[in-house]
Amino acid sequence: MSAPVKVAVVGASGYSGAELLRLLLRHPNVELVAVTSRSLAGKALSKEFPRFRGVGVADSLTFTAPDAAALKAAGAEIAFLAVPHGVAAEYAKPLLELGLKVIDLSADFRLRSPALYEEFYGHAHPAPELLDEAVYALPEVRAEQIKTARLIACPGCYPTSILLPLIPLLKAGLLADTPLAVASMSGASGAGRKESIPLLFCEVQNSVRSYSVPVHRHLSEIGQELALAAGREVKLSFVPHLMPTHSGICTTTFAQLKTGVTLEQISAALHSAYDKAPFVRLLGVNQSPDTKNVTGTNFVDIGWSYDARAGQLILMSTEDNIGKGASGQAVQNMNLICGFEATAGLLNI
Repeated sequence: MSAPVKVAVVGASGYSGAELLRLLLRHPNVELVAVTSRSLAGKALSKEFPRFRGVGVADSLTFTAPDAAALKAAGAEIAFLAVPHGVAAEYAKPLLELGLKVIDLSADFRLRSPALYEEFYGHAHPAPELLDEAVYALPEVRAEQIKTARLIACPGCYPTSILLPLIPLLKAGLLADTPLAVASMSGASGAGRKESIPLLFCEVQNSVRSYSVPVHRHLSEIGQELALAAGREVKLSFVPHLMPTHSGICTTTFAQLKTGVTLEQISAALHSAYDKAPFVRLLGVNQSPDTKNVTGTNFVDIGWSYDARAGQLILMSTEDNIGKGASGQAVQNMNLICGFEATAGLLNI
């Protein structure tokens, strides 16, 4: 058995960072050598996250202030960045210069265009010179590119749930050129671990509400990837909703089929794309996925149907927003980079 890969997590105090720690502490091929958080420096992992007591190095490894040279000195070969957009690029540049591979969970390297980034994120891109080499790392779509990349841009949570059902259909030319309509619901953890009145328990409990209408930041990467799959611009309306759960995403997409396209062709395209994808579970026609079956896992469940009265294809998907939508997918990408089994450390149910 080869030596385990040594990894570090930058920004390990948030929800995605904590999920990364949970997965990496139990991964059979990983040695966790460093975790960073300015606010938690000097504190043991298991003191901040008691659920990790007695697991691996959680009792002995302490948070440190983020410093690229210190991570290199600790022996890290791969660094996961679980920090906000605009901040990740500041760490990515020196880490890459020191020879580490970087897996970024933020939005900093998802877009190919610096102008598009500035339009959607409100400031100039901090490292535009790295955008061309960054790989938008949807493992089911770009596995070969991911294997040789040194800078990985993990897709966002909503985009993952939207892109996986749509990309095979657009590549096969099965959908009409009419605009798509997408409605997604996410648990409150998607907003991050922060003090915010709209995210207090009493504000979220017994409440479902839309937000960021009509333009959510994730529209930028969704549009980019759909256009690449279709070979043309793909217009869509996207309405995200906050639901009173910790985690989980439920997405429903409405699209029109090209004239003469059948539901059997839709099924065939999805099966051709994903029958060998270990984390995509195709439920079949008229089967509705449920978030309770994917939370805490790296699976995405997909169902589909056709509404003959309205002439609409209905695509349904569920995932865990901090699992397949963030940390689980990041570990899945690490497995590809390192040549590990695709499912290593990720078969949690």
